[in-house]
Amino acid sequence: MAKSIGRIILGVLFIFAGSMHFVKPEMYLKIVPPYIPEPLLMVYLSGIAEAGFGLLVLIPRTTRIGAWGLIATLIAIFPANLNMALNPAEYPQFPAIGLWLRLPIQLLLIWWVWGVGKK
Repeated sequence: MAKSIGRIILGVLFIFAGSMHFVKPEMYLKIVPPYIPEPLLMVYLSGIAEAGFGLLVLIPRTTRIGAWGLIATLIAIFPANLNMALNPAEYPQFPAIGLWLRLPIQLLLIWWVWGVGKK
């Protein structure tokens, strides 16, 4: 029961997060590292990945595929969070400690997704 609730919360969380890439793309554009090509395309692709894999997590038959997709997505977007932590002056709207805390939180998210996706 608890695993089902965790799966639902996780799926809804990522569907919401992914959809926000389309509602407020400018917010995500600000955190794309400068060496990433086509920033707007990357914002949209990461939004599709988050929402799509979040949806797959909600469907019991595809939970495992969705979980592995979310893990890959979280790893792929890690450089954006690292870029923010390394360049806090570019993100004055966030406290510097919060930018660093995002890194272990992302690792905790990966752990949560992995737990939801394992048999």
